[in-house]
Amino acid sequence: MSDGGRRMVALPGRQVLADGVYEQIRALIMNHGIEPGARVNIDEVARELDVSGTPVREALARLESEGLVSRLPLRGYRTTPLLTRKEVEDMYGLRLLLEPPSAATAAKAMTKAFAAELAAELASCPSAPSGDGYDGYKLLSAHDTRLHQLILRVAGNAAVEQAFSRTHCHLHFFRLSYQQPAGEQTIEEHRLIVAALIEGKAVAARKAMTEHLEIARDRLLARF
Repeated sequence: MSDGGRRMVALPGRQVLADGVYEQIRALIMNHGIEPGARVNIDEVARELDVSGTPVREALARLESEGLVSRLPLRGYRTTPLLTRKEVEDMYGLRLLLEPPSAATAAKAMTKAFAAELAAELASCPSAPSGDGYDGYKLLSAHDTRLHQLILRVAGNAAVEQAFSRTHCHLHFFRLSYQQPAGEQTIEEHRLIVAALIEGKAVAARKAMTEHLEIARDRLLARF
């Protein structure tokens, strides 16, 4: 494993839980401490965290469900490769089919309660973090995921919500854009989307969501 100052640290006694181990391994993968396509040595990880292999295996099973690792028959786990250009295009193609019309529907379905939820979510991440690693940007990434999921929930189409959740797109996009954050721009785009939604402006909400996704897509594609 390459470290770059991002090695794991042993967790103290009562904090040795599967979710703590999961977060540390996940951060290491997101920061490329374990390179894409590299084998994950369960015994080595367990030694570094000073835990048994059981919580490490549990954490890896969770990471497998997110598409961050894949299980190799009789050989343990390996981190998944980064998305290819085609995969990025395909994933954003799906999002552009689903999310702009959902934003328009959400604007039409807006209520005071939904507006309050959207405003609260926007306020949960008022500015971008100063760092460029996963430790700082995981809060923005989590906010981004929650906001998009909330908009889909307001739109009221459970199938679209499930399709979005299954992609785990924010995790994979972050891995690809590692050390190339655009936090302030993302937050400003979120403000425009939320403003249109709260005002019940369906056309504006659809346009703001489309532009947000296209800008994010083009930023990622520029890395290829």
